[in-house]
Amino acid sequence: MDNKLKDEILELLWSMREKGIKSYAELINGVNNSEASDTLIKMEKSGLITISEDQVELADKGESRARDLTRRHRLAERLFHDVLEVGMQESEETACEVEHFLSPSVTDSVCSFLGHPPTCPHGKPIPRGECCSRYKSEMRPLVMQLKELDVGSRGRIVFIVPSEHSRLERLASMGIVPGNIIRLKQKRPSFVLEIDETVLAVDSLIAEEIYVKEKK
Repeated sequence: MDNKLKDEILELLWSMREKGIKSYAELINGVNNSEASDTLIKMEKSGLITISEDQVELADKGESRARDLTRRHRLAERLFHDVLEVGMQESEETACEVEHFLSPSVTDSVCSFLGHPPTCPHGKPIPRGECCSRYKSEMRPLVMQLKELDVGSRGRIVFIVPSEHSRLERLASMGIVPGNIIRLKQKRPSFVLEIDETVLAVDSLIAEEIYVKEKK
């Protein structure tokens, strides 16, 4: 069995399930590989998936592998796009390659280094790992929540994970958008930020939704 094709199918099944899709036809169309049908039969025999009429689902064995692949891929996208500042398409293509080779310990190190991001650059959720529940690291995360930035320090906004979609527009109107440089002036009683020559205050809940990369 082609392991790369198998992994591609498992990861696609995970993404489809996030959208509530189980269609066999849509899976075949998404994989777009002449060997997909034969590979699916082999995967069912090996206990990775279950096929019922026109639906395909992850079995317990495939669930674990699909979760790991998805986590590695989306963390790699964050690393290439947000830290190394690689373009979105190239980040996606490179992540597709490295997701097959990252070990669990390296994956956790990347996650900790990035400050345990909840989503990928496309806004899709990143499956949590053990390092996320511990939320400890010997290294200082390169990307962190705004609330973790030291008072007086500057940071480039990397991404924002709003609990309410409408909040993005409100933050954007204040200049709080990815790429902008902010200086944290105070944390209490509210977070006071300086963007260019504008000074504004946000509450702690919003500060938890803004992720920054410290700028020396």
